[in-house]
Amino acid sequence: MACCLKDELLCSICLSIYQDPVSFGCEHYFCRKCITEHWSRQEPHGSRDCPECRRTFADPLLSPSLKLSNIVERYSAFPLDAILNAQRSSYPCKDHEKVKLFCLTDKSLVCFFCDEPALHEQHQVTTIDEAFEEIQREMKEQLASLQESEKGHTEALHLLQRQLTETKSSAKSLRATIGDAFERLHRFLRERQKSMLEELEMDTARKLSDIEHKIQCYSQQLRDVKEGIQILQERLNETGRHDFLEGVAVTSERVKGKIHETNLTYEDFPTSKYMGPLQYTIWKSLFQDISPVPAALTLDPITAHQRLILSDDCTIVAYGNLHPQPLQDSARRFDVEVSVLGAEGFVSGVHYWEVMVSEKTQWMIGVANETVSRKGSIQIQPSRGFYCIVMHDGNQYSACTEPWTRLNVKNKLEKVGVFLDYPKGLLIFYNADDMSWLYTYREKFTSKVFPYFSPGQSHANGKNVQPLRINTVRL
Repeated sequence: MACCLKDELLCSICLSIYQDPVSFGCEHYFCRKCITEHWSRQEPHGSRDCPECRRTFADPLLSPSLKLSNIVERYSAFPLDAILNAQRSSYPCKDHEKVKLFCLTDKSLVCFFCDEPALHEQHQVTTIDEAFEEIQREMKEQLASLQESEKGHTEALHLLQRQLTETKSSAKSLRATIGDAFERLHRFLRERQKSMLEELEMDTARKLSDIEHKIQCYSQQLRDVKEGIQILQERLNETGRHDFLEGVAVTSERVKGKIHETNLTYEDFPTSKYMGPLQYTIWKSLFQDISPVPAALTLDPITAHQRLILSDDCTIVAYGNLHPQPLQDSARRFDVEVSVLGAEGFVSGVHYWEVMVSEKTQWMIGVANETVSRKGSIQIQPSRGFYCIVMHDGNQYSACTEPWTRLNVKNKLEKVGVFLDYPKGLLIFYNADDMSWLYTYREKFTSKVFPYFSPGQSHANGKNVQPLRINTVRL
């Protein structure tokens, strides 16, 4: 049937759908352009014939066929298979019972006889049954997205609530820590204590304000999501297909903007600003000309790479840039990485030490588990038992995470402070000149850890020849 209808709408000259169909005395139709070009190829003053019946005309007059043009226009605007299937639909137009369609583009019902074809040109028009299945599928997909969004928002709110509780708890604990530290100092330090507490309160207020703002935002989004779910569920509960489809456009408009993504991650409260060797930090701020350290470490020669040269008191290490020293091999010695460990390891307690790094262009400092590999090329990263920061490329600083985390260091570091709180699993790095925070590792240590040092390789051009020095206490 579809082929027969299409054949009736084909011009016999170009074999395409009629474009501006005309007739001229017989009952055959052609495109105006096609018949004009056909006649132009005949004798200039001869008679004109019909390509179909070969009947001749002396001076034929081309008459347009408006009815045929309308049929062609409607055929082009609506898919024929939809029209033919729609004739069997049980949901007729109230005025025309033969053909009823649905425009997926406009999401509206369409009557083949009532609607202007131009309104739906290039649109996706289909039958009632097919439209019902398609819209049902789309709404189910939207429902699934909204339900997934609801789950994400619920989890995000739980995370924020936990973060809110822990932030308040951390702030409370830090207030006590700061208070205890200042009580051990003289009375004239009270002003400094007050200053730090005010800074903590501002940080706490900003953090709590940010969390509460996020809670409000996600709560509102969750309400939108639930509203969208309710709208779609109400629409999907419609049993009549005609009633279901008739409100699709309104439903789609109401659901717009109801789906929100969640990408919330947990953010720690900035406790590192108020932890570490707090009393020492305060004392350093008042006595800039004195530079003692709480712990006087020494290096373990048995662990040192053969190209490293240690001072007699084992507090200085440099890259010798010579042939390897004839040192006794040991399972504890690094044989590829130019590294050395501290002589004392830690399995408990709180410890702090400082390392002089001035005039160097490359170094690595931190701690390493006792069980780390010492042989061959080693990846310096937490999964391998190393927790370090590094200076590289002359003036860049990074934490040796996976991947590396770039550190925000404004001025070249001269002295690095390392604070280890073994029970709490904290390893914090500071710029030891002003005790500004650099980076924090949070790790549950399960074995003995040792201070780790690598001065980096020296270069023939004289770069990086300066050693690493453990800063000793001078009172």
